[in-house]
Amino acid sequence: MKLVLASTSPFRRQLLDRLQMAYETDSPDVDETPLPGENVDQMVTRLAIAKARAVASRHPDALIIGSDQSAELDGEKLSKPGGYDNAFRQLRRASGKRIVFHTGLCLLNSVTGHTQTTCVPYTVVFRRLNDAQIDAYLKREQPWNCAGSFRSEALGIALFERFEGDDPSTLIGLPLIKLVTMLENAGMPVL
Repeated sequence: MKLVLASTSPFRRQLLDRLQMAYETDSPDVDETPLPGENVDQMVTRLAIAKARAVASRHPDALIIGSDQSAELDGEKLSKPGGYDNAFRQLRRASGKRIVFHTGLCLLNSVTGHTQTTCVPYTVVFRRLNDAQIDAYLKREQPWNCAGSFRSEALGIALFERFEGDDPSTLIGLPLIKLVTMLENAGMPVL
């Protein structure tokens, strides 16, 4: 069987490259609008499954990886900022607080239809940031397409006091530790 990543995210590709396995990518083109009454865990898990299923018909002999991530601050979902002003507001609000990232992961066997799913939390604790620090970070990094307005794998590391979680790859968008277990369960061991 082949391995397919149902994503065009360069961040997820970089993470999956760490496993040194051959894989293909395919764009899932899924509507990511939250459903009424859906909490963040439910939403990211649903979307991870939807992304894997969206490409399954094009890959009838594959293990397909779907993943989705959202961040939550004080019970409110954070989106990708899209630009400087929204990113500034998000980082000012996050200063001195915790943001929980929820990453939904699905491994779909397109031959059998069997899915393995999980939602993995990962918490970042922000340093207290002043406006000048936030401005300097945003002008240098420009994380407009990143939930929470930062990239922890780059300069964004300077924003944090600490990380809390089992798998740091979860924060970037693909929980590799859980994925390795899922791949083993599906008969495709990494090692």
